[in-house]
Amino acid sequence: MNKSLIILLLVVFFLCFFGIKDDSLTMDEVAHLPSGYSYLTQQDMRLNPEHPPLIKDLSAVPLLFIKDLNFPSEISAWKEEVNGQWDFGFHFLYQSGNPADQMISWGRLPMILILVLLAFYLFKWGEELFGKKAGLLALIIFAFSPTLLAHGGLVTTDVGAAAGIFIAVYYFIKALKEPNRKNILLAGVFFGLAQLCKFSVILLVPLYIIMTFFWWVIKKKGIKALIFVFLIGFLLIWPVYQYHTWNYPPEKQVSDSIQYLRDTPEIIKKPVIWAADKPIIRSYAHYLTGLFMVFHRVAGGNTTYFLGQVSNQGWKSYFPIIYAIKVPLAFHILTLIALIYAACLIKKPTKGWLESHFPEFSMLIFILIYWVVSIVGSLNIGVRHLLPVFPFTMLLVSGAIIHLLKDPYLKVKQAVLILLVFWQIFSVLSVFPHFLAYFNELAGGSKQGHFYAVDSNLDWGQDLKRLKQWVDQNNIDKIYIDYFGGGRPEYYLKEKYESWHGTETGFPKNNYLAISATFLQGGKGKPIVEIPQAVNYYQWLNDYEPIARIGYSIFVYYVD
Repeated sequence: MNKSLIILLLVVFFLCFFGIKDDSLTMDEVAHLPSGYSYLTQQDMRLNPEHPPLIKDLSAVPLLFIKDLNFPSEISAWKEEVNGQWDFGFHFLYQSGNPADQMISWGRLPMILILVLLAFYLFKWGEELFGKKAGLLALIIFAFSPTLLAHGGLVTTDVGAAAGIFIAVYYFIKALKEPNRKNILLAGVFFGLAQLCKFSVILLVPLYIIMTFFWWVIKKKGIKALIFVFLIGFLLIWPVYQYHTWNYPPEKQVSDSIQYLRDTPEIIKKPVIWAADKPIIRSYAHYLTGLFMVFHRVAGGNTTYFLGQVSNQGWKSYFPIIYAIKVPLAFHILTLIALIYAACLIKKPTKGWLESHFPEFSMLIFILIYWVVSIVGSLNIGVRHLLPVFPFTMLLVSGAIIHLLKDPYLKVKQAVLILLVFWQIFSVLSVFPHFLAYFNELAGGSKQGHFYAVDSNLDWGQDLKRLKQWVDQNNIDKIYIDYFGGGRPEYYLKEKYESWHGTETGFPKNNYLAISATFLQGGKGKPIVEIPQAVNYYQWLNDYEPIARIGYSIFVYYVD
C-alpha cells in the first residue's frame, strides 16, 4: 500500500481520536449507543427506530467486552414507554453503576474506523478516476475537514451514511459498466448496507434510477443490474431487522407503531400496522415505520436558532449559509477554481463525454438531489446533515484541480495549491481539539460562531467534562448549570452542581452560571413565528459579560 496513503489514513485516525478523546457524550449519542447495546443483547429494537440499526450495532460491539454491565430492563423507559430512548440512555449510562466514560470511549472507536474506511475509498476512487495525485489531494482535504473529524468519532449516523452512500455508488457504477455477478452482488450488498446506516440513504433509489436511465440511453443496458441491485439490497434488510425484532413483543410493536405513525396518511399507516405482528414480514414493517417517521420529521422541522432568529419551520437559506461558514474557506476557493475551470471545459464538449465521464456525472446528480432535498426540508439541525455530499464534492474538486495543474503557469498554479492546502491545514488545526465548533474566516472564526448557529454546529454538549476541569481549577464550590447535551452534570460535578433552567426567574445573586450556547442563543433569539417554547428568557444576561468560555460551547457568568 502506498506510504502516503497510510500516513494520511493514520492522520485521519489520530486527529479524530484525539479530537474527541476528552469530549463529553453529545446529544444524539445518549440515544444511539445504549440503543445499539440493547439491540445486540436483547434482540429488541423498541428504542430509536427512526434510525436503522447498523451504525448503532457497530458502536455497541466493544461494549460486549466490558464485564458486568447492568442492563436496566425493569425501568419504565424500557418496559412501558413508547421509544423511551432518552430516559433509558441516561439511566443505562449514568444511573446503573456502569462505567460511562469507558463505554463512551469504546463505543466511539468503530465510528472512527468507519471514517477511515470512507477516507480509503475516497483515495481509491480518486486514483482510479483522476490519478494518484488527485486521490492524495482529496484525502488531504478530507483529513483536514473539521466536520468530518468532529462527527467521525461520534456514535451518530451521519458519517456512516456518507460512507454508505459513497461506497454504494462506487460499486453501482461498476455494476452498470460491467454487469457480471461479482459486481452486481457487491453493488447489491453495499446498497443494502447503506440503507441500514441512515434512512436518508433512501435517496439512492431515485439516484440509481436516474443513473440507469442515462446509462441505458448511452449503452442500451443497465436495467437488469438495477433490478438485481435493488432486489439484493432490500432482501438484505430482512435478516438484519428480523434479528432486531426477534424478542420485540408483537403486541408492543403494533401499539408502538400506532403511536409512531399517528400523523401518517391512512394509505401508508394501515398496511404497516397490519404487518407489525406478522412473523415473517414484521421486520419490514419496523423498517418502514422508521422510514416514515423520518419523512414526517424532515417535513415537520425542529425549533432552532439561526442568525439571531428562532423558528421551528426552517429557513431555505440555512444549509447554504451553514455550508459557507462551516467548511474551510480555502476549500471554497478550490471549489470556485474547479467550477470556473469546469465551465471553460464545458464550452468545448466532446463526443461521448457522458460515457467517459459517467462517474462524475453521477456524483453531480447526487449532489444536486441531496442539496435540493436538504434545502426544501424543514429539519435545520446542522451541517452534519450535508456530510453525504462532502466526499463527492472533495473528489470532483480534487480531480479538476489536478487536471488544471499543467502549463502554462504550472509553477504559479502549484504554489497557489500549496498555499491553499496549508491554509486549510492551519485553519483547522488552530481549533484542535474543538473541531465541532469550527467556523471559518467568513464567520470571524469559531469565537463568533454562536452568533450564526448552535446545536450540532457548535454545541452538542461536548464540553461538559472541560467545564468540570475549569470548576475544579478555580476552586468553585457551587455552580448553576443550564446544559444541553448527552452528559450528566450531576455525574461529573456531583455536589458542586446546581440545576438551572433558562425559563426560571429570579436567579440567585452572587453565583456562577454556566449555560450551553444552544440554550443561551435560543433564549436570546427573536422568534419569527409562533412557537410552543418559551422565548426571550436570557435577555437579562445582556447586562453581563461571560467570565469564561469552555471550548466555545459553554458560557460562564458570575451574576452579582
